[in-house]
Amino acid sequence: MFKDKNSNKSFMESGKSQNRISHGTIIKGDVESDGGFRIDGTINGTLKTPGKVVIGKDGKVDGTLECANADIEGFFSGKLIVQGLLSLKSSAVITGDVITEKLAVEPGAVFNATCKMESGLKSITTSKKDMSA
Repeated sequence: MFKDKNSNKSFMESGKSQNRISHGTIIKGDVESDGGFRIDGTINGTLKTPGKVVIGKDGKVDGTLECANADIEGFFSGKLIVQGLLSLKSSAVITGDVITEKLAVEPGAVFNATCKMESGLKSITTSKKDMSA
């Protein structure tokens, strides 16, 4: 939290806020945010964020999820795109298509998905081409 020099107002730095979808909340549709998410309710649709997403034990996402990192304890069904680390806790149930750079799966997690591992090496290849030019 920061304070505006010209007034007494406080504000959160963009992208640093945490969004929470509480138990019993159901969202149908597309959601985009600069901040991370903690999901203990249900999302039916698309969720896009450059932040981290945590799906709690009671959380459920049915649709498309695009994020930087994800910790999943609950249920996910659909297309999951994680730029960095996807961590599946022992209570996680995943079905659908997964694209991630890194994957960590605890014993007991259910992972019924096609998985494609993509690393960030594409940017290294691009920079080598730029250096040789």
